[in-house]
Amino acid sequence: MASSSSIVTLLLLLFFIVVPVPSLAKEPHVIHFRSPNLYPEGITYDPSARHFIVGSLHHRTLHSVSDDGVIETLISDPSLPPNTTILGLAVDILNNRLLAAIHSDPPLPPFNALAAYDLRSRQRLFLSLLSSPSSDDNLRPVANAVTVDFKGNAYVTNSLGYPEGNFIWKVNPEGEASIFSRSPLYTQFPVDRDAPHSYCGLNGIAYASKGYLLVVQSNTGKLFKVDAHDGTAQNVLLSEDLPLADGIAIRGDGVVLVVSHEKLWFLKSDDSWGEGVVYDKTDLDVEKFATSVVVGREERAYVIYGSVLEGLTGKGGREWFGIEEVRSEKDGEDEKTWVYVLIGLGLAYFLIWRFQMKQLVKNMDKRTN
Repeated sequence: MASSSSIVTLLLLLFFIVVPVPSLAKEPHVIHFRSPNLYPEGITYDPSARHFIVGSLHHRTLHSVSDDGVIETLISDPSLPPNTTILGLAVDILNNRLLAAIHSDPPLPPFNALAAYDLRSRQRLFLSLLSSPSSDDNLRPVANAVTVDFKGNAYVTNSLGYPEGNFIWKVNPEGEASIFSRSPLYTQFPVDRDAPHSYCGLNGIAYASKGYLLVVQSNTGKLFKVDAHDGTAQNVLLSEDLPLADGIAIRGDGVVLVVSHEKLWFLKSDDSWGEGVVYDKTDLDVEKFATSVVVGREERAYVIYGSVLEGLTGKGGREWFGIEEVRSEKDGEDEKTWVYVLIGLGLAYFLIWRFQMKQLVKNMDKRTN
């Protein structure tokens, strides 16, 4: 019969083969990629192709970025107006489409649109112009972030942070666009017009599977829950505001990720976002100016470091950019706790088994004698 120590070693070995090692045992995943003057603001993840997709402040191109930092031109669309900016991105998984919010900054003529591309053929399916009720060129809309529901409807935020802005467009699967949500709540909260980026209103947007949208507002730090059927909105009561909130994403476990150029917030809700709590936040590299967050492989949170502020100020010349995994320490504590619990259960089962084996040996000895 094998010794007890040999049995213990074997059982523990089998236990650690069966039980996955926490992801936090590894270093956070960091991707560096080279593309001169790209300055990507938006990022999305294509789970079918297993790569990230980024846009550009200055180029009419969309690029795939692998886990190893290999960048390739996925789509080039020279029919877009020159020097337009590709901002928010979303992958429509069910219809295998890539959606991109397009915008032109002054002094270029006003231009806001949603472009849809087939990810197989890489051809453009439609270009939907996004109109605005305002004719004032000083209050031109800003098509910024985009998300998509299970029916293929896209929702695009207008980030103009004034009463004339702060609304959401809807674009149906055929490319027909309309103003979908213009709630008075979007202009209810005070804005410090002397604060940085006070001109930026509704920004990041994400679709939740239960039939609503979650939208952040940069100049107030508020989070709104918007009904995806009729566009009605409610303010989500949070434990703290999210100043300069930019991008938003939802993990498979329901955790909401919100990014600014300074922080990544981790949020939870127990009532489908009537209320929510910030249970953790992580400081980011301010100089690299993160603008978007996305959920990649294994439910990991990634931010895009596109140095966008540098690109907007016209300095230019940068060649290298980054995509970096950001983790919550509290998520890690939960994982470690579960591993310890499982180890305890494994040892408990072993002790029970060992006791039963001793009893079996005693009974066999009695019968032999």
